Amino acid sequence: MNTTTSIEKKSSRIEGPDGFIYVEDQGTGNNVPVIFLHSFGGSLSHWEKQIDHLRDERRIVAFDFRGHGKSDAPASGDYSVKGYAEDVAAVVDSLGLDRFILVGHSQGGAAAIAYASEHPERVAGLVLAGTPGRSLPEQSKPIIQSLESDAYQKVMDDYMKTLLTGAKPEVNATVSKDFRAMKRNAAIPIIKAMFEYDPLPALNRYTGPKLIIATPNEKKMPNSLQNQVKEVEAKTIEGTSHWTQLDKPEEFNKMLDVFL
Repeated sequence: MNTTTSIEKKSSRIEGPDGFIYVEDQGTGNNVPVIFLHSFGGSLSHWEKQIDHLRDERRIVAFDFRGHGKSDAPASGDYSVKGYAEDVAAVVDSLGLDRFILVGHSQGGAAAIAYASEHPERVAGLVLAGTPGRSLPEQSKPIIQSLESDAYQKVMDDYMKTLLTGAKPEVNATVSKDFRAMKRNAAIPIIKAMFEYDPLPALNRYTGPKLIIATPNEKKMPNSLQNQVKEVEAKTIEGTSHWTQLDKPEEFNKMLDVFL
């Protein structure tokens, strides 16, 4: 098993399946490495508190998904969950990582599930924060129709307002800035792909350790993952927005430590 570590932060652009991917690789120690996967409209910067917390004891890798942050938009226009899982594969293969833990937030959680189901022998564990479950067509169809109409901006603004309810001011500012950089021609296919993806069969195929971290509001949502997979341990962080790892990093990190 390759657990070679890097002490100083190294940034690079690796060749992905559909454009170059921006990667940061840092940390030290012989523990199993951790790969952090960000949410829709986000970037690897959303994991800074967790990276700072863990990098003295294990190797940490975080990267920007295709069409996000400093990574290229996909040349083919492929924003599917399968495509994001292929980004994970490209990064870990490029770095020579044989076995690792995946920590994914929202869209990043879906990509983690998709990758783990195809490569279970390489994934030592899954931490899924704010990750959606299966969506029914009657739930997703009217949302997609409104996004494809002239009401796009209002729908997106309302959506982000809901997700950011309870956010600290600095978290609201960080997330909003990243989100404003997301173009409509990328946002709509990403949201469509997330609605179309059913993570339940893939999550059932992966039999390794799993943890779901959610907020009370997420637990009330009809497509909540923790409500659809009762057999997976789920923990709740109170009083945060959708970005639990940013609003309450100490509490999130404690849960992560226990899992690790």
